[in-house]
Amino acid sequence: MKKYLFKILNQIKIAWHFFSLNYKTLFMKRNNIFLFIAIALFFTLIIGSCSKSNNTNTGGTVGGPVGGTGNSISIAGMAFSPSSLSVKVGATVTWKNNDGFTHTVTSDDGASFDSGNLPAGGSFSYKTTTVGTFDYHCTIHSGMKGTLVVTQ
Repeated sequence: MKKYLFKILNQIKIAWHFFSLNYKTLFMKRNNIFLFIAIALFFTLIIGSCSKSNNTNTGGTVGGPVGGTGNSISIAGMAFSPSSLSVKVGATVTWKNNDGFTHTVTSDDGASFDSGNLPAGGSFSYKTTTVGTFDYHCTIHSGMKGTLVVTQ
């Protein structure tokens, strides 16, 4: 097993030179099949980690019921819904992850609020303390964006 691991690691070093070589020449050589396997394994692990992240919440509170207050945002279909929500200062906003993947709720300024990794079925609550407009996003899926407007 060590012999194969060493061989794979050695082949990964070849990957650094991948873009300077003709890809047909690189993969036509029989012993370079390990490079292809190593690259495929690497990307499989990276893609798989997006949906299997641990819950590492760093702000707000996790859990609690969602709904009834009108201050809830659903995460579903790789989007925040509603994408924009207005609340009064002091209100608590709750995001509920109804998607099948891990997401985050992170303010664009990086300091106002950050849910950390929010697994499927999880929720994150944030009590507003400052008037303003807060754009936020999912750090795992950069196309997911929303806006929280806090008024007096």
